[in-house]
Amino acid sequence: MKKWGIAFVSAALIGVALLAGCGSTDRPAAPVGEGAPAGGDLAPLREKTKVLIAEDGAASGAGFYIAESKGYFAEYNIEVEFATFANSDEMLPALATGEIDVAGGVSTASFFNSIAQGIDVRMIADKGHNRKGASYFTFVIDKEQEGLITDYKDLKGKRVAVSSENGVDDYIFQQMLDHAGLTREDVEFVLIPDFANMLAGMQTDSLDAALQIEPLITRGEAEGIHVKFLDATDFAPEAQIAMVLASPEFVTEKRDVAVRFMAAYLKGLRDYNDAFVKGRGDKAEVIRIMTEYTALKNPELWEQVNVTGLDPNGNMFVDDIKAQYEWYKARGALIRDIDIEAAIDTSLAKEAVEILGEY
Repeated sequence: MKKWGIAFVSAALIGVALLAGCGSTDRPAAPVGEGAPAGGDLAPLREKTKVLIAEDGAASGAGFYIAESKGYFAEYNIEVEFATFANSDEMLPALATGEIDVAGGVSTASFFNSIAQGIDVRMIADKGHNRKGASYFTFVIDKEQEGLITDYKDLKGKRVAVSSENGVDDYIFQQMLDHAGLTREDVEFVLIPDFANMLAGMQTDSLDAALQIEPLITRGEAEGIHVKFLDATDFAPEAQIAMVLASPEFVTEKRDVAVRFMAAYLKGLRDYNDAFVKGRGDKAEVIRIMTEYTALKNPELWEQVNVTGLDPNGNMFVDDIKAQYEWYKARGALIRDIDIEAAIDTSLAKEAVEILGEY
């Protein structure tokens, strides 16, 4: 599992992550940079420019994959290259120094601690959030507990698996406890970093519930191992799970490239939203792209899994990112305070939307 602490969303296991769509307004704002053709878009860069993305096949990278496959990056004369890193200790410094331009990941205490230690990265766009009925993380219960656990308060005294401590899924777990009127002492917290091992825990009756991800939610249900339990938007309706990150150099010194990159990314997200949320466009082609780039290779499964939220305008739940930061701080997991406002930069997404129009 690629991690950020446990920060990077696991590509091999997450067959999930996207919400997107395509659209424009009647009067797009005047484009920036090197000029643009008529129709509310940017002209390509005069010279082909390479953008390095740290991404290892997580389905939440849908915007990247679709934009690459459909030629949206190429239309702006951008060539993307995907790079992989063993862990965040290697990736974050490379991002901060501009060795790579863009990456994806989720918030954890260790991520914010990296910023506190001088590693400067920016959160620039959505890469996964809770969507009603299709949360990024949601609880499942052991098949044998069906009918016995009917509400969150019934998790009292139960063994519940979560993939990280002081990570965003731990934050979601805490919100569930608060919603149910439970404390951490009421529930047996079982740390299992590998989501697939949660399925094994259910099979051996060593777990009663788990905060799980797709496609393992759908797989476990199909195999009779667990059942999906309610939905995390019951208590976390606006949870920001994953973000697109960028180097400060990319956001500032390479602005013409960055705005075009963001526009292509949003076009990819909008195509995905058309296919999976709006029920229009070429869904079969989008599924083909996703099976090519991600670990989820079964096209039929793409018809069944929950596709998590990815905002087609790139908007993040900024207040929730700040709430996560404050939660880590309250738990004593941060080494020092950081300027959270400086770490969040929504200007690129807003600029791209001004050009393309609101979805």
